[in-house]
Amino acid sequence: MWRIKELPQNERPREKLARWGAKSLSNQELLAILLGSGYAGVSAIALADKLLCKAGGLRGLKDISLAELQEIRGIGEAKAIMLMALIEMSQRLNTLEPQYMASLQSPKEVYDLLAASMKDLDREHFIALLLDNRHRLLEIETVSIGSLDASIVHPRELFKSCVRRSAAGIIIVHNHPSGDSRPSLEDKLVTQRLLEGGKLLGISILDHVIIASDSFYSMQEHGLLG
Repeated sequence: MWRIKELPQNERPREKLARWGAKSLSNQELLAILLGSGYAGVSAIALADKLLCKAGGLRGLKDISLAELQEIRGIGEAKAIMLMALIEMSQRLNTLEPQYMASLQSPKEVYDLLAASMKDLDREHFIALLLDNRHRLLEIETVSIGSLDASIVHPRELFKSCVRRSAAGIIIVHNHPSGDSRPSLEDKLVTQRLLEGGKLLGISILDHVIIASDSFYSMQEHGLLG
């Protein structure tokens, strides 16, 4: 049986969470923490990936049954029950009234919300803040994690979550491990492509905020959103 503790220390999800915050972890890594272990030849992270594949992604977990969970090798009754409890708790949290949700009114508030978990990451993370029509935060979604020197995001991945959550607007955020918060040419081109996709779907992109070690850059404040 392969356990998380057998991974190199800097790759262990628990250590990453403790050092960088929960938002720095992928969906697989978060699930791996809950699963704790895999089985012979399959790590907890690989098992988490199998679970997400069977469910059709993170949101698909809300429709998965106890029996379906136990069909996955490495997930017995105890783990399946624990996962079902977590899924139910998540659904109940999503039913909280809007007045309990934070309202984001400025790029500084975005920076304050995410800087602690993003500014020291060693690769680019592309985050979407999904908002209602009063700019209240509905959800924080990690859209993609890039390589050590690049971030890759496709409009399909960004807007899929927005449509499912019925978001009226988005603030997109990514980090620059280089420490320079100024946008690259690629950042500007990606933003324009996402703006065009948002217009087709009727979803407003309110800002693109780039977070560096001790600074941030708002494309909206600098007139780059057209």
